Amino acid sequence: MALVISLVVSYFLYNRIKRQYAAAVQPIKIVAATKTLDAGTTITADAVALVDWPVNFPVEGAMTKTQDAVGRIALFPLAAKEPIREPLLAAPGSVGLQAKIPDGMRAVAVETNDVTNVSGFLFPGCRVDVLVTFRPDTGNTQDLTATVLQNVEVLSTGERLQPDPSGKPQKVRQVTMLLTPDDAEKMVLAANRGTVQFVLRNGTDQVQQAHRAVQLKDLQTATAAPPTQVAVKRAPAPPKPPPSYYEVETYDGSKKNTVKF
Repeated sequence: MALVISLVVSYFLYNRIKRQYAAAVQPIKIVAATKTLDAGTTITADAVALVDWPVNFPVEGAMTKTQDAVGRIALFPLAAKEPIREPLLAAPGSVGLQAKIPDGMRAVAVETNDVTNVSGFLFPGCRVDVLVTFRPDTGNTQDLTATVLQNVEVLSTGERLQPDPSGKPQKVRQVTMLLTPDDAEKMVLAANRGTVQFVLRNGTDQVQQAHRAVQLKDLQTATAAPPTQVAVKRAPAPPKPPPSYYEVETYDGSKKNTVKF
């Protein structure tokens, strides 16, 4: 009887657990990329498909209809079979570089050369500081170099929205940066007022520090020699004339007397 009861109980428990597990792993259909897509790519119908996804591992922002992704622009690179989520796509109707500009931000393009674009190693996604060399209108005749922007993201270099996979340097005439409206005004003023120089920084370095402007005199490392002190020989003091009298001290017991003659 104990064996029969244990078999019956085990059977019911097994069926119950099996039904719960089957319900938990029941797949749903979500939209995924069928091939690798670069950032800035417009998604076409053949680039997406519906794939099975476990219902117990939901993907935040996932799409369930392919038409919701078709015609949108990828803001970030997408791998094959990667679920396509709403935050990875530009807003409907956005095109080209416009799709990579978040709300409240601005894209500003600046003319560059081989020096200002760090010998061609300035790629989309890099972080830079912006320096400007100018002569102030305060009567100072010396040029100043000041850091006007820090930790600025490069949106594009020339017409490229993505860096070269091989990492080869590229010569471009324009660099487009992602800035706030206030920083955009500073960038335009700096580009028209003086010479702009980009300073490449580590992508993980997020520290922003206050820097004072550097003047030409700060580059003068040689200091003036101290004035030479000339030793002046002084004439020896004339000897003192002999006294006109002599003094003799005498003692009578504890009594002291002084006699002059």
